[in-house]
Amino acid sequence: MLKPFPRTGGRVEREDGYLPLEAYAALGEGRSVALSGADGSIDWWCCPNLDSPPLFDRLLSPHEGGYFAVTPDAPFTAEIGYRVGSNVHETVFITATGKARLTESLNSGPAGRLPWAELARRIDGMEGHVRFRIELVFGTRGDTAGPFLASNASGTAFHVAGLMGLFRYSDGVRIGGEDDHAINATVEVREGQRETVAIVAGAHEPLVVAPVAEIDHRIEVSCDAWRNWTERLGYDGRYGEQVERSALALKLLLYSPTGAIAAAATTSLPEGIGGKKNYDYRYAWIRDAGYVIKAFLRLGAHAEASAALTWLFRHLEEHGAQVLFTLNGENVSEEEELDLPGYRNSRPVRTGNAATGQHQHGDRRRNDPLWGPKFRFIST
Repeated sequence: MLKPFPRTGGRVEREDGYLPLEAYAALGEGRSVALSGADGSIDWWCCPNLDSPPLFDRLLSPHEGGYFAVTPDAPFTAEIGYRVGSNVHETVFITATGKARLTESLNSGPAGRLPWAELARRIDGMEGHVRFRIELVFGTRGDTAGPFLASNASGTAFHVAGLMGLFRYSDGVRIGGEDDHAINATVEVREGQRETVAIVAGAHEPLVVAPVAEIDHRIEVSCDAWRNWTERLGYDGRYGEQVERSALALKLLLYSPTGAIAAAATTSLPEGIGGKKNYDYRYAWIRDAGYVIKAFLRLGAHAEASAALTWLFRHLEEHGAQVLFTLNGENVSEEEELDLPGYRNSRPVRTGNAATGQHQHGDRRRNDPLWGPKFRFIST
């Protein structure tokens, strides 16, 4: 169901370059997660993996960071929401001249997750006409690499360290300029007209250059896959809609190549604006994995519970009891700080996590009717 954003009405606006966190929707396909803002800008995407350095990091660096924006070039209001039973997301933009829908998906294929990362964004004209600005600004992977473009027989590829990608677009998109820093374009849609833009990317691997129509079709393939999954869930209790949406969020954090459950898809979002408790949570905590496995079992998501439990047993046997692991089951590196402003100037911005060397103990307090025993965890 689509709802206005902001909820109180009015335009979507940035403050000092930042959107409020509630303006973002999460897209994913089991390998990575992208955050798309209500103004049509994808401000966070670690590609090709959830714990890779970010390709888009405007979330933490509003003036210098990378992003992929599809935004009306006139004042607008917006309505946002996920398709029912799916992690495919929609935004309806309303301007003085018309209305258009942006549909977004990190795509999968008929047989499951694709070997490459495929971020698809479809623009449908609904009423009148709406002109969009398209800005693809390449990030520096956390200020660690310099992007550059290189032409080949399939088009112009962008390179950022070991990551290579292609910007794909339909015939109505007009490229205004491109250089090593950014690609700029425009597109105008009228009622009944459809245009599509996409990024296909991979790290240290060849890319399949699919036709844009095929990429667009995979939005529906991906939506069907999400709905097939939610339809098989076994929960029939109270608050069914909210439980289903929570299950879809947990599913985004299950790293399908290994079965690990990430605590979050981001790093360095502050516990309090301006504070220093800004940690990298793109790792798998043993404690969190236990809670999520139990939730999956209660939901009837047995394949996900089995994958996560198998991952947990394997790495506990290999390393012994530790607080957290990487998504590949390795030891987490010590913290490092990146020279980025941070969300609303909350610093430091971190990679790695110092919890590797901590002891976290549980203190049983009471029984929770939903989750069972509940613990208080203390870090020293």
